[in-house]
Amino acid sequence: MPNSTQAGSDVVLERLMQLHPKLIDLSLDRLHRLLEHLGQPHRHLPPAVHVAGTNGKGSVIAYMRAALMAAGHTVHVYTSPHLVRFHERIEIGGHLIEEDRLMALLEECEAANRNEPITFFEITTAAAYLAFAREPADIVLLETGLGGRLDATNVIDKPLVSVITPVSLDHQQFLGTTLAAIAGEKAGIIKNGVPVVIAPQDDEAMEVLLDRAGALGAPAIVAGHDFTFGEETGGRFEVTEPGGRRTVLPAPALAGRHQMANAATAVVALGLTGRMAPDQGALATGMLQARWPARLQRLVEGRLVDRLGRGKELWLDGGHNPAAGSILADMARTWCDRPLDVIIGMMNTKDPAGFIRPLAPFIRRAVAVAIPGEKNTLDAAATRAVLEAEGVAATVATDIRQAISRLADPQDERSRILICGSLYLAGRVLSANG
Repeated sequence: MPNSTQAGSDVVLERLMQLHPKLIDLSLDRLHRLLEHLGQPHRHLPPAVHVAGTNGKGSVIAYMRAALMAAGHTVHVYTSPHLVRFHERIEIGGHLIEEDRLMALLEECEAANRNEPITFFEITTAAAYLAFAREPADIVLLETGLGGRLDATNVIDKPLVSVITPVSLDHQQFLGTTLAAIAGEKAGIIKNGVPVVIAPQDDEAMEVLLDRAGALGAPAIVAGHDFTFGEETGGRFEVTEPGGRRTVLPAPALAGRHQMANAATAVVALGLTGRMAPDQGALATGMLQARWPARLQRLVEGRLVDRLGRGKELWLDGGHNPAAGSILADMARTWCDRPLDVIIGMMNTKDPAGFIRPLAPFIRRAVAVAIPGEKNTLDAAATRAVLEAEGVAATVATDIRQAISRLADPQDERSRILICGSLYLAGRVLSANG
């Protein structure tokens, strides 16, 4: 029986999960079948920017969305996963999709699928295509879910521009065990003759991406070669684009030095959107107004913040792979004004040691938790064992509230607490914080 507090769309989403194939095989055949039944909505979308990569996809989209809207454009956005509500994945003209519309679209896709096996991501992506095809907009920003080559977003034949953010090891059970193999999957979104903006990459990944672009005649605009970026004085940064055009902008609103690369990648991609390319004023507004929850986000109010008492800082990040651990370590290196305590929960499909290792030298103490409601969570004791193996003093807690209470010592007024390790955990934290 459905829970009486569930929205109607939640009930439909639960039904759609039951259609999941018994074996996961990355394929577009199921989606193409469904899209055929739906009248091929993906062929009737606004012009698209398609973004793949391991880390930074959502941040790049956040900068592009904010700048395009500042320029007066109507923007549809598709991202995943959601943190608290599924509605976060589908944004129509600057607003999260409304409950009634979402429920109707999901039910339409469910009926058209005719009870055939299909993954949750495939059928919900089809619902997004229906939403975007039926509501006029100037542009749609599409984030891949997993990989790229066989991702459900990769049925778009000819986007305006493709973007590849930094590629690193993640989802190896689906994408391959080497950086080259994973880059090959991400490179699958590169299309014949369509320009591709390539963010900073390890050499192994860059070689694969450039080979693919060359084979398809796709102009590659490469960080460090065709565009550069760097800090300016007065809290600004500059981007030098192809052709030598130099743009000075406010420092990105999202925290962390890595955000400069994400912001620069977004600026260069926007410059390739033709008549929709924002001017410098709209780009500046985009840098200042971009929002992307649970990516080095400081929580400044809410129920969990109130449990800490005055003087303490609470930060949240959903990063969960070794590259994300390195990014957090870079941020922690600048946090020398306060001791850093960490609350961490991870999925058992990830590499906890690879994530924790770069961050470990900066952690004073840690509390390990399991992620509530996730059957694939790493249990708290296993996470604590990894922390201790990396030299971090750690305890366990039964939930986030208890973990925060463990770190809320009133005699320790100036501590900084970081909750990290999983986007699923981040979603639970945002929900608990209110």
